Amino acid sequence: MCFNPENRPFWEDSIIARRSLRSSYDRRAVETRTMEQLQAFTRQMPLPFDHSIEIRYFKSRAGKALANNLKNPPEDCVAFIAGTDLTTLAKVGFLGELLLLYATGLGLSTCWFGHYMLDEAERLLSDVERVAGKRPKMGYGAEEVPGRRIICLSPLGYMDAGRLKLLDRMTGKMYSGKRKPLAEFLPDPAAEAQLAPELRYALNLARMAPSAANKQHWQFTVSPDQKQVTIAKPRDYKHPFWEHPDVCVGCCAAHFWLGLMIQGIGSAVTPTVESDRVVWNFALGGKVNDA
Repeated sequence: MCFNPENRPFWEDSIIARRSLRSSYDRRAVETRTMEQLQAFTRQMPLPFDHSIEIRYFKSRAGKALANNLKNPPEDCVAFIAGTDLTTLAKVGFLGELLLLYATGLGLSTCWFGHYMLDEAERLLSDVERVAGKRPKMGYGAEEVPGRRIICLSPLGYMDAGRLKLLDRMTGKMYSGKRKPLAEFLPDPAAEAQLAPELRYALNLARMAPSAANKQHWQFTVSPDQKQVTIAKPRDYKHPFWEHPDVCVGCCAAHFWLGLMIQGIGSAVTPTVESDRVVWNFALGGKVNDA
């Protein structure tokens, strides 16, 4: 399944409109028709790689915090459950970001939470394998572990505009929508002027991806013939707050892939592990509908 040309305004608008809403949610449930659309997209989501990630919709408990900043979550939420190897973590970011962008296009507010209340999440998702031994309070932990874990979760709901909390006001002014220029992500900033318009468009969507604390910790490399593109965090990069920055790089790769797809440009996508990071390799081909 590929994106039809008429999908372009939907995805462009979703990327531009998307903001992380951490706490100011109305408690009401997602409308039935909207939830049906989300679930249908989950079943049919077109992805350029194989995966074993589970997308699980679940109901929260009123007044029970799901994260430090999510004291009273909306009724509906989604969790991404998967193995904890580096490649799978990166794929969670890619897959999850497509879903949250789709939710945004349906009028929902969302927010990536990797630091969630572990006890509460495991209570709500009771059949997920529990973290054993010394248990972290927030999230499943930092290291690769056997089995499957709740990697990240997100609320799915509606903004309570009448009670917009200070945290969300500050986030909107200081982080959301503030992105570095494209040239800063290229090894040679002057190379931006030489990019083909189609490639510049897709990379501009990529740079608009969300990242933990808005660090935007990714680099783009483009081959001389502009047929090969890679997206990865810098070598030996350590995020100051988030244990799994390759999840964010997966979000960035998803934005780039979307930018190609809605222009009808096909690509072979290969995430590979290089030392402590996942490198997303894109081999650009012709139009996706070409024979």
